Amino acid sequence: MNQLIYWSTAFALGCFVLSLTFAAVRILKGPTAADRVLALDTMYINGMLILLVLGLQFNSTLYFDIALLISLFGFVGSVAMAKFLLRGEVIEP
Repeated sequence: MNQLIYWSTAFALGCFVLSLTFAAVRILKGPTAADRVLALDTMYINGMLILLVLGLQFNSTLYFDIALLISLFGFVGSVAMAKFLLRGEVIEP
């Protein structure tokens, strides 16, 4: 692997892990429920980006498929949490 790609993916992984740590702190200390939902969205996006960078680093397509599933489930979860915060229920009768 090219040295530039190796060091850039290592730097990107470090940045994404640091961002994931900050989001975890916000999810624990967030004063409102909206802050916690935004931190959860940030966490799943950072998890997806970590998998994408690992897919580049290890040259494997499996990581990209898993990242696609995480993004789909994360979007559905974000919509459900937003609906719950607005109306108090996810499934309307």
